[in-house]
Amino acid sequence: MRAEDGDRQRVVPAPLPPVVTLDGPSGAGKGTVAREVVRLTGWHFLDSGALYRLTGLYCRRCGVDLDDAEAVAALAAVLPAAFGTSAGREQVWLAEEDVSGELRSETTGALASRVAALAPVRQALLQRQRDFRASPGLVADGRDMGTVVFPEAPVKIFLTASAEERAQRRYKQLKEQGADVSLATLTREIAERDRRDASRASAPLVPAADAEVLDTTELTVAAVVEHIMARLAESAEVPWTAR
Repeated sequence: MRAEDGDRQRVVPAPLPPVVTLDGPSGAGKGTVAREVVRLTGWHFLDSGALYRLTGLYCRRCGVDLDDAEAVAALAAVLPAAFGTSAGREQVWLAEEDVSGELRSETTGALASRVAALAPVRQALLQRQRDFRASPGLVADGRDMGTVVFPEAPVKIFLTASAEERAQRRYKQLKEQGADVSLATLTREIAERDRRDASRASAPLVPAADAEVLDTTELTVAAVVEHIMARLAESAEVPWTAR
């Protein structure tokens, strides 16, 4: 477009790809729901929790004190992580090692919760998370996706469920994987992680002011996914072409 009559040429930036954010506590169903929405939309997927789990795991392997915020942040800034799929299975690499299985252990989850409470670490990983945004769109699963990472997202959902229901879901999942776990222990660990995530000074686990809070305790995955797909179809800000 050329400027006319001496007017300056105006360049209108292209709109950013849309984002749907799925936030909430552990066991609320975010990951399962997010992956199904990704399958239906063909959008990209950000599992932000994996970045914090990788950071915690990397620190442990490097012998870094998790109470040393600056040292942990320095490792997070150069995290040698890669994501991909093989035979339909998601894979995560730390350097050259496939750590997909270890990443989902309760031990690694506890490490993630500790490093996620550190403000310098959250800042170190912020742009890395935003870089997942690409056409045709992004489904972002985490705890501060709608409040900090993508505050302008047109569709924000905060999934929750009772602590007892979330512990039961996690217990069933781990048992199916062959893990030796205790339901009572899982319930305590989830309650402690809830407390830590909600009370941290940096990006506490709270719904965004414009997020829809959805209690999944009595809902099926299919019902939650159907609701989110309807929200996407209704959003005037989402250039949805498969309605």
